[in-house]
Amino acid sequence: MGALVNRQVRLVSRPRGIPQTEHFALATEPMPAPGKGEILIRNRYLSVDPAQRGWANDEGNYSAPVPLDAPMRALTVGEIIESNAPEFQAGEFVYGWFGWQIYCVATPDAVLRRVQPSALPLSANVSLLGINGLTAYLALHGLGDPKPGEHVLVSTAAGSVGSFVGQLAQIAGCRAVGLTSSAEKAALAKARYGYQDMINYREIADLAAAIREACPDGNDIFFDNTGGSIADAAVRSMRLRGRIIQCGTAANASWTPVPTGPRPEREILTRRLRWSGFIIFDHVSEFETAAARLTQFALDGKIVHDEEILPGLEHAPGAIARLYRGENHGKLIIAVD
Repeated sequence: MGALVNRQVRLVSRPRGIPQTEHFALATEPMPAPGKGEILIRNRYLSVDPAQRGWANDEGNYSAPVPLDAPMRALTVGEIIESNAPEFQAGEFVYGWFGWQIYCVATPDAVLRRVQPSALPLSANVSLLGINGLTAYLALHGLGDPKPGEHVLVSTAAGSVGSFVGQLAQIAGCRAVGLTSSAEKAALAKARYGYQDMINYREIADLAAAIREACPDGNDIFFDNTGGSIADAAVRSMRLRGRIIQCGTAANASWTPVPTGPRPEREILTRRLRWSGFIIFDHVSEFETAAARLTQFALDGKIVHDEEILPGLEHAPGAIARLYRGENHGKLIIAVD
């Protein structure tokens, strides 16, 4: 094992806004060795997530940004190949903070969830059973509290989170309408992701009117991954005592300076809305239970998960920008092997 080397994708310059290929570099270093209480993991699949934009830059980020010349922070699934931690054994698969690299030495607190054997592919642990599916499930049920017959509006409905929200809303007996950026994605979301209707916001001049047409009775839940002008329009479609789940702000390329827009205070007041922010890492204690529920939904044929797997570490540097351009087809994943 000592003759092996580790390959990494390192953040080499601080982006402003969305990280691009030039902000990263491939690097090689000696094979790491685990110390006392540590585990050595060989990554199999690396996740590409919108949140990595915030981890790479320091513009309004809620946690410390990735240090320069360090492996890009990422959630991955890998196999423990050596363990000096009594609670883990070699041969186990785990999901956690192991970075964009082949090998990672980690302490047990970097593990977010043990991977339970099932008939699902291993890659599902960074899509359906990773933070995308877990976010959809825990945010919709924890903050949205969907009830049969309610109406749900979802932004980026064909994305890595939105594709699951539509299906979970359907399972809960709700009517789901989604917003997306192309006719192709709109058709896919209606065919596969549980949406009764879709709005292609790039092809319409008046988004608020399009939402009123697709949702004539208003919405009880707005699951928002974008913010910006989409949220400005959607808030005016909310029913009395509706719930807004703020899960992302992808519409804003930068938070310096702070963007401004229409003021929603009157809508929140008069409609008695509940507007809540959701950060998935506040809910790690619920991951095992939620993953088990999602696994059963998938095995029962109630939920599908589409993945686009790019082969090789060299695809990672441009992957975040590709995600924000909407060029991915399903959850974007990097296969190490």
